[in-house]
Amino acid sequence: MSEKTTETLARFAASLTLDAIPARTQQACKALLLDALACALAGHQGEETAELGALASALAQSKESSIIGGGHLSLAGATLLNGYLITAVTMCDTHRATLSHITPEVVPPTLAIAERDDVSGGELLTALAVGCEITTRIGLGLDYPVFRKRGWHGPGVVGPFGAAAAVGRLRSFDTDTMARAFGLAGSQSAGTFAAWGTPTVKFHQCRGALSGLMAALLAEQDFVATKEFLTAPDGGLYNTYSNGGKPEDATADLGKRWELERIALRLWPSASLVQGLITAMFDVVEKSDVATKDVAKVRIVLPKTPFEMHGIFATYKAKFEALLSAHYIAAVILHDRALNLAQFEPARYDDPVLRRFAAERVEVVADPSLAEAQAIAELVTTGGRTLSAKCEHPRGAPENPVSYEDIENKFRTYAPSRLSPAQVEATLDAVAHLEDLKSARTLIDGLRPGKGRKAQVA
Repeated sequence: MSEKTTETLARFAASLTLDAIPARTQQACKALLLDALACALAGHQGEETAELGALASALAQSKESSIIGGGHLSLAGATLLNGYLITAVTMCDTHRATLSHITPEVVPPTLAIAERDDVSGGELLTALAVGCEITTRIGLGLDYPVFRKRGWHGPGVVGPFGAAAAVGRLRSFDTDTMARAFGLAGSQSAGTFAAWGTPTVKFHQCRGALSGLMAALLAEQDFVATKEFLTAPDGGLYNTYSNGGKPEDATADLGKRWELERIALRLWPSASLVQGLITAMFDVVEKSDVATKDVAKVRIVLPKTPFEMHGIFATYKAKFEALLSAHYIAAVILHDRALNLAQFEPARYDDPVLRRFAAERVEVVADPSLAEAQAIAELVTTGGRTLSAKCEHPRGAPENPVSYEDIENKFRTYAPSRLSPAQVEATLDAVAHLEDLKSARTLIDGLRPGKGRKAQVA
């Protein structure tokens, strides 16, 4: 029954054991963790990372919790900053059914409590599974099209629940305490698409991580909160943020079908809704023998929503808009045959040739008949030929998955800026064998800046 939705999810989160998580699902959790670490290490290059670091430092003066690839801050400060680091350069995971990033909210408080309490790797892995599954499950119950039409942005709304669930699992909450943690998490759910086009959309994620941490720690103190937040008639999540939602979807086949396995990963920086464009562009440039100088025009066809969100930056201002710009992304893939953080540094996106090409020779149009994940890339040559590729599912989507080796390579690409070569390999080994670690600190301690790297907060 829908009125028992919160209790059902709370019981699942409180009672899940490592043995009950299938090997395939455990592997998916390891990929999510490794991807989050890669993103966080890259996130030190984010434009606004120093600003978030200053905020995180101002929260408290203690130094008990580790920054991924950095120094130490308070429990709250580390949770906030690590959440921002994971999402800072726009290449973290996405649960496409709810257009929500998951690991920026779940991983930071889980690592912080795992480090504080010196839990085992198996306990850490179980908590990550709990957090990711609860976040995606609660999102499914929202009836996303209605939720989105009202302007809500998923990470800040559903993220606090997953963060609270993961912390609660590490702290051995019973069902009653977990349900109250959900009530406290829901009381902090917020974030709308009014922030779109600004870095504030990334603040939704790290703030969701901190909200979930606070919810769990307050519930642990026996603070009174509603134990049926999701479906409460007056002010419950599903009735207030949606039209009553679909609470049955949140609990359907719980523990048998793992929604966290539907979380998409990104090989490339840039927004989740342009991953189809990127996939199509790489397909067409890698399969053609046309030199860049012989391309007269690039034509990109996007579904309605991605077009409205990403087809508006033909003349982008700086890094953040370049990361969102379909025009720039198409142009730089054509010119560089690559797309990583180097393509989003000022030396590249401010190149006059690229700026002119993106503004004048990349055409982005909408086709409402395309499904949201689809995209078409066409190269029109100076000789009149048209070469095209259509993406049905972006790389990293559940229907077109990346391999664990791909995520390892992503980690190897971005980790050396903060970690020594030995640390890179040790971290890969620790994540791969997470369930065997006697202490999660083995992993966390290895994420401090390597020799010769700065151990700054951000």
